[in-house]
Amino acid sequence: MVPIIISEQDIVNAVCIYTARKKDLKPEDVTVELIYDDDTGFSAEVYWHERKQVLVTAKLIEAIRLWLKEYMQRNPFTGIKLELDDEEGIIAFVQE
Repeated sequence: MVPIIISEQDIVNAVCIYTARKKDLKPEDVTVELIYDDDTGFSAEVYWHERKQVLVTAKLIEAIRLWLKEYMQRNPFTGIKLELDDEEGIIAFVQE
């Protein structure tokens, strides 16, 4: 099957929703900066009410799984691979 490609903006949205639920916030109160580093891989800096948290790759995948289940009505337990694309930024491939 052809994988679903999740855009950088949708990954940011997923992290906002995920963090809002964990911290009892509104998603619009959360801002996210996705990061790729050759040594540490993928992560996100998450900000809310003058606070900051860094999410590692596993937490990004967890956020994408939540988004897949609730907003895409897709199986959240499929293969998800994050990639850095020169034009699109950080994207995710979901293999169904």
